[in-house]
Amino acid sequence: MDEIDSIFYVRPLERDDRNWVAHFLDKRWRSTKIVSRGKSVYAHLLPGFMAELKDMPEDAEPAGLLTYNIEGDACEITTLNSLQPNIGVATALVTAIKQHAVEAGLRRMWLITTNDNMEALAFFQKRGFRLVAVHRDALSEARKLKPQIPLAGYRGIQLFDEIELEVML
Repeated sequence: MDEIDSIFYVRPLERDDRNWVAHFLDKRWRSTKIVSRGKSVYAHLLPGFMAELKDMPEDAEPAGLLTYNIEGDACEITTLNSLQPNIGVATALVTAIKQHAVEAGLRRMWLITTNDNMEALAFFQKRGFRLVAVHRDALSEARKLKPQIPLAGYRGIQLFDEIELEVML
């Protein structure tokens, strides 16, 4: 962990980050609008955490981004992106939101991914999340709210279902 700590740090998003977040989400997610369980949110307006390389020049792209949404006693991870693979960025971002959620007295942290996202399924399960539901054909409804959702995803797998994972805090 010391080596990782010397490479990057994680901090909460600030108001000045919003333009970068909006541009980043447009580029990576095809929109700032995120659809999950039939509801849409604009992720660039949500709270979140950013990982930045410690020796990063002022104009360099951050190392990672996580946005979240709190409703009641639950925290949904709405987006997670690591731009520096295999150095612990995504893990550090998830650790940061988990700590924040525990300190806020929340009871549950959860997320939605799609049926093609095997990497996310493995990543989150390795960090204690459990599969709790498969919402069959949910992406047909989601496309009504966000037409930018493609018909096929990773390795050409057709996108049909939302998969819900959670960890109790």
